Amino acid sequence: MEALVVRKLGEPTSADLSDQNSPIFLSKNEPLPELNSPTAVRVRVTATSLNYANYLQIIGKYQEKFSLPFIPGSDYSGTVDFIGSQVSKFRIGDRVCSLSNTGSFAQFIVADESELFKVPEGCDLVAAAALPVAFGTSHVGLVHRAQLKSGQVLLVLGAAGGVGVSAVQIGKVCGAIVIAVARGPEKVQFLKSLGVDHVVDSSQDNVISSVKEFLKSRKLKGVDVLYDPVGGKLTKDAMKLLNWGASILVIGFASGEVPVIPANIALVKNWTIHGLYWGSYRLHCPSVLEYSLQELLSWLAMGKISIQISHIYSLAEANLAFAAIKDRKVIGKVIITLDDPKAARAKL
Repeated sequence: MEALVVRKLGEPTSADLSDQNSPIFLSKNEPLPELNSPTAVRVRVTATSLNYANYLQIIGKYQEKFSLPFIPGSDYSGTVDFIGSQVSKFRIGDRVCSLSNTGSFAQFIVADESELFKVPEGCDLVAAAALPVAFGTSHVGLVHRAQLKSGQVLLVLGAAGGVGVSAVQIGKVCGAIVIAVARGPEKVQFLKSLGVDHVVDSSQDNVISSVKEFLKSRKLKGVDVLYDPVGGKLTKDAMKLLNWGASILVIGFASGEVPVIPANIALVKNWTIHGLYWGSYRLHCPSVLEYSLQELLSWLAMGKISIQISHIYSLAEANLAFAAIKDRKVIGKVIITLDDPKAARAKL
């Protein structure tokens, strides 16, 4: 089978995928993964989503390290190709989606049936590949951890990225007043189309002044929940806007700078700081993750949320896909499809 293989850590955006000595290599004869238990399921992958974490894994800066060589990847969708003797939930041909620590940048992947979710009829399989990690992160963070309520003020940093777009949409489903921060007029216009209550262009506007002016116009005291996948100076500025008793969701550090959240101010203002490594829920609290993804799939089927796909590439174009992530060219999600990328792009 075809698969993208990481043979050494390094920059994937400039890699020659035909060179076995480059950080990422497109192998055309990887062994087909075998079922490893009676409840295992082999899935023919339709599409797999790129997350910033995948980029960090390949350059060696992710919090988890993987033994070389490995096939990268995380969330994916596809159809059931083969099932173990004790599989009861799925049949060959079923449409499914799931997530994995590694392995989805390949034509086939094996998962236990307990890790797979049926994709509802009417939901696009390519779009379903972008759901688990980005929307799952935001759902667990906002609904389970911060317990976002109707009427509360949600401030989303990096709002045009994969997790940012999902946080904005989930915030609206929860009935929150959503303030989004993004960079550039194209991203601002897109966020307005999602029904965001206020959008700040961080390339032109002073974030603090703009948000304060909006809050004043709506007679609101401040921000109740800060959703932060960015870090750096933007986090420091955003903390000046938080209410007493606010929640801070630490999602990631796309800026490359880990922010300092002063404990003395958190104490005085009764802030709750939630560190959210979503992937660890698979090990420590899988029931929360399962509930979260089931609800998200139902929301997707009902049209409460939608998947914004910015770029679609083939496996052979994986270096371009990673470049789009690294260069902040993305509004929403980047997808690699194992089928015809031209046909998938035509649906956008």
